[in-house]
Amino acid sequence: MVDIESQTTHNHHQEVPNNFFHKRKTPVTLKFEDVVYKIKIEHGGLLDKKKKTSERKVILNGVTGMVQPGEILAMLGPSGSGKTTLLTALGGRLGGRLNGKITYNGNPFSNAMKRNTGFVTQDDVLHPHLTVTETLVFTALLRLPNTVTKEEKVELANSVMNQLGLTKCKDSIVGGPGLRGVSGGERKRVSVGQELLINPSLLFLDEPTSGLDSTTALRLVSTLFELARGGRTIVMTIHQPSSRLFYMFTKVLLLSEGNTLYFGMGSEALDYFSSVGFSPALAMNPADFLLDLANGIYTNEMNEDVVVEKQELIQAFKRHYNDSQLRPMVQESNSNNNSSSNSRAEATAAGFGKWPTNWWQQFHVLLRRDLKERRHEAFASFNVIQILITSFIVGLLWYKSDTSHIQDQLGLLFFIANFWAFYPLYRAIFVFPDERVMLVKERSSGMYRLSSYYMAKTMVDLPMELVLPTVSIIIIYWMTGLKATAAAFIFTLLITLALVLVAQGVGLALGAYLENTKVATTFASVIGLTFMITSGFLVQNVPVFMAWVKYLSFIYYASELLIFAQYHQDQTYDCPGGGKCLIYEYSGIKGLGFVNNRETQLRASLLLLVMLFFYRIIAYVALMRIGIAKKSKSS
Repeated sequence: MVDIESQTTHNHHQEVPNNFFHKRKTPVTLKFEDVVYKIKIEHGGLLDKKKKTSERKVILNGVTGMVQPGEILAMLGPSGSGKTTLLTALGGRLGGRLNGKITYNGNPFSNAMKRNTGFVTQDDVLHPHLTVTETLVFTALLRLPNTVTKEEKVELANSVMNQLGLTKCKDSIVGGPGLRGVSGGERKRVSVGQELLINPSLLFLDEPTSGLDSTTALRLVSTLFELARGGRTIVMTIHQPSSRLFYMFTKVLLLSEGNTLYFGMGSEALDYFSSVGFSPALAMNPADFLLDLANGIYTNEMNEDVVVEKQELIQAFKRHYNDSQLRPMVQESNSNNNSSSNSRAEATAAGFGKWPTNWWQQFHVLLRRDLKERRHEAFASFNVIQILITSFIVGLLWYKSDTSHIQDQLGLLFFIANFWAFYPLYRAIFVFPDERVMLVKERSSGMYRLSSYYMAKTMVDLPMELVLPTVSIIIIYWMTGLKATAAAFIFTLLITLALVLVAQGVGLALGAYLENTKVATTFASVIGLTFMITSGFLVQNVPVFMAWVKYLSFIYYASELLIFAQYHQDQTYDCPGGGKCLIYEYSGIKGLGFVNNRETQLRASLLLLVMLFFYRIIAYVALMRIGIAKKSKSS
């Protein structure tokens, strides 16, 4: 793996040696005709399913337009007008009931076009603890093909930073909620830079100026304007641009409740509405005037707000569209009918197969990226202090306990089993929900295989999640007077670590299947408490119809093995009435039904091992469903 810090320092002022980033890629003309999108909405039926009804709500209603290389198409409209839905559809990321015709150089969306398309989401989905340089370099290593060397990928990342004016903050962390990092404008430019690394011919941006001040927004759109002048096709949604931004847009598409109120040159928008009877009474920002009309409000010459019938504006544009040159322009067949094959050939020539890099490269880069990101969370001071304090309190409470206090020792083993079942279980629940948006974003761009991501995540979590339990067991074991042999200590440690991994697997599976962390936490509580109660320590006379549950409990098998690690079959303890008694005849152990022999130990160990793999496979299958669910959610 290329050393990021040394490479970026060495290549900071160098130009990219090859022509991958600077070469002119195939220009893309994007056309969309009569795009219709509907979602299913259900009403009532919460208590009575017979009263449950559903209907199809139209989100996009016959939207038509076109944008060519060198142009910026800005989609305007109030919240809920369908801007983001249309952008997602044009970017090839929307499934469900999507009808109409969307073409790229006259051809449908393809994998080759996917590799040639950049998509910047409204929210900046970035790893907060990575620096700007690390973010772009890791993206370059994953998204650029093997025809570009590792050193050149780093140089390409530097080239993008120079182009977007990010060199001053290249060593600053990106930051996020609760973590101070670069500014909002710089964070947005980092998101844009991730997409520019593949030198896209077609770039989509969802609300790129959202949350930015006017000066920062102008600087960002100016950068996009320069990119468009270089031959790229740019499509963006924007809520309320300033007048300075508005006049940078080549074309404007005005939407209201999924209907087109205007499509055409941005400089001609006011003239068009004047021709249909709506002129701004005062000198004002054209975007404000258009948004007022989209909201059904018009200020007349008397400075009075008049309600506008949106249907009137919709019908006016349909007449204008039919009578003007817009219809033949959009419906004109593309002269380059073999552009799809050209694009596919270009992708192949650039080294793009189904994946830009092989499995091992993806795993290696993701492993290193996750190590840099996760170490801040796993070894956060709060987590370390929490475990240390708990371990010392336990050590002091059970200080130098021995078999003369057999019940106390059993209580200690019960605590160890349950603490290291619940702690990793609840921590793991939040892993995939927190990364779901990032995973969907990166997988949508074809950055890596799900298997390489999952294996890297697993390998990173193994050492990080096992360090704190190891430290805790070392403290507790030798303070509490448990069996003072190396074999017993190692066996106890291994059992605890296996328990941690199984519990973590359960948490990962719940977090992957259930998007709502509150629901996942509730399920975890029910599962954990059920396994704890039925393990036999709290209730030994479990009814027959509930006794089977303990055989599903990883806490039960871990507790069984922890007891086996401390006491052998013929070991005795001091009876309360005097004399010696067999430990396995003690009611607190005998009631559990444990028989300490090699067959029982092997069975419990194998079942823990099976559970370790089983729950992680369940989590992987759940992650596979994420992409499917996103595509069919609205169907």
